[in-house]
This record gives sequence, C-alpha cells and structure tokens, in this order.
Amino acid sequence: MNYKIILYIVLSTFLFSTELITPIPLTIKYDKNKVTLGKKLFYDTRLSHDNTVSCANCHIIEDGGDDNLRVSYGIKGKQGTRNSPTVLNSRYNIKQFWDGGAKDLQAQARGPIHNPVEMGSNFKEVINKLKQDKNYLKEFSSIYPDGITGANITDAIAKYEETLITPNCRFDQYLRGDDNAITSDEKAGYELFKDFGCISCHNGINIGGNIIQKMGVVKPIHSKDLGRYYITKKEEDKYYFKVPTLRNIDQTAPYFHDGRVKTLRQALNVMIQYQVGFDLSKKQIDLIIKFLKTLSAKPLKVEVNK
Repeated sequence: MNYKIILYIVLSTFLFSTELITPIPLTIKYDKNKVTLGKKLFYDTRLSHDNTVSCANCHIIEDGGDDNLRVSYGIKGKQGTRNSPTVLNSRYNIKQFWDGGAKDLQAQARGPIHNPVEMGSNFKEVINKLKQDKNYLKEFSSIYPDGITGANITDAIAKYEETLITPNCRFDQYLRGDDNAITSDEKAGYELFKDFGCISCHNGINIGGNIIQKMGVVKPIHSKDLGRYYITKKEEDKYYFKVPTLRNIDQTAPYFHDGRVKTLRQALNVMIQYQVGFDLSKKQIDLIIKFLKTLSAKPLKVEVNK
C-alpha cells in the first residue's frame, strides 16, 4: 500500500478521533453602514472599465455564491482561466483565490478590479466614476474620514462579504446536538468521509479553505494551471491550490480550479482516487454525497440601510 495512503489512515484514526468540523455561528457582529455600502459596491458595474461587470456577475449570492460556469468571463466577454470560487463563508478561508494570492477579503476585492480579463479597471478610474454619484459621496464621507479611496472601496466590499455566511445547515444542527437533524444514511456518509481521509483536508469551520494542498497527492492530475507556483515561483509549489470549502457544495458545480468536472459524483471520484488512493463502491459514493448535501444552507440575513 502506498505510504501516503497509510499516512491518511493514521491521521484519520489518531488525529481525527475528535470532531474537527465546527458549526458556523448563528449570528455575527457587523457594521451596518459599511455592509450597506459594501453591498451596493458589490452589485455596481461601475467598478469595471466598461460598466458591464460587477462582483455579483461571478458570485451569485442566491445560487451558491459562484456563477456555475466552468471558468468565469469578464469585460468584453473575455474568458478567464479559473472557476469562480464561492464567496459564501469566504471569511473563514486562510487566504483568497485558488492559489492563495490574496491574504484577505480586502486584497481579494482589489484583484478583479485591476485584472485586465475580469474588470479591467483601476482605482483612479473607479474613484472618478463614484465621485459623480452624490449618494456615494455622502455615504463614503459619513463612514470614512478620507471619503472615496481604493482602500475604502475594498474595505466596504470586504465587510459585506464577511456577512455572507450560511449558518445552521442540517449538519451544523447535528454538530450542535440534534441527532435527528441528519438521517442514518447521511451519518454513514460522514463516517466514510472520515474513514477514507477526506477530512484530512476538509475540516474546520469551513470544511476546507484552511490549507493549501497539492492537486494529485497519490496520482498526478494533469493541469496547465500551476497554482501556487505563480505566487511563490517555488518548484515545490506547482499544482498546489487552496482546498475549497465543502459548504453548499451541491450548489457550486462545476468543480475544481478549472471547472473540469460537471457533477459532484465525478468530483468525488477524482478526489478519492487521486488524493487518497481508494476505489469506492457506488453505494459508498452515494452515502458520502448524501452527507455532503447536508452542508448547504441559505445565507444569513443581515440588516442594511434602505
């Protein structure tokens, strides 16, 4: 047996004997004024050069927080190279972007504005546009002493994105002590999820998002995208990507950094074979999928100014 497989088994039985998944808090503290402003900016196409693309184009909050496309598209129909990750629960990620290139949500919000394929703009251009809007001038000046700046734009967007959590999914209810929140099949699926080492990478409050891992641990997976290597330029970082969250996973197809697979079943088959080195039966796959579907919930409703 491959030594990496043995390592996963040891980790699963020793390190993961206690619960390593924690529920999302039912409530959070937030600045109502900043969240209101951030939400407006999130949906404002003026952040793009040609006024056609907003953050919401690639992150549809009501439908999993992504765009359900293989790769995303920006201004003038330009095609990106990566699948849009969900913005839901992104506050719990260790870093943002598939390659971990943004240290936090504010840095993440800055990226697409300047990306020539995504929004193709810059802060000077965006600020000039927003300053033509009297409502924006009033809101920014009431919240930030220095008014409309690049840092304040991304701060407001980040504050809004921090509220995009999905608390109280059925599995979270189970973790809080409601044994009837999930079925016996879903419980069996969770046990398999742990037994086969999936929890080695998908753990914590976001059931992922907290480590950067190699795509293809047991068997190499062909990918033109070198992942973390583009950030560090280190040979050992080739094909390393941030482990995605599994929350709301049944709503965020297609899957992986390049959107290469269309269904959750396909994604699970790839991960089981290439990441942990097992062949599962159809019944085992079915049970794990049933468990994964307990991880979905609606976004938290937050109060914003009218």
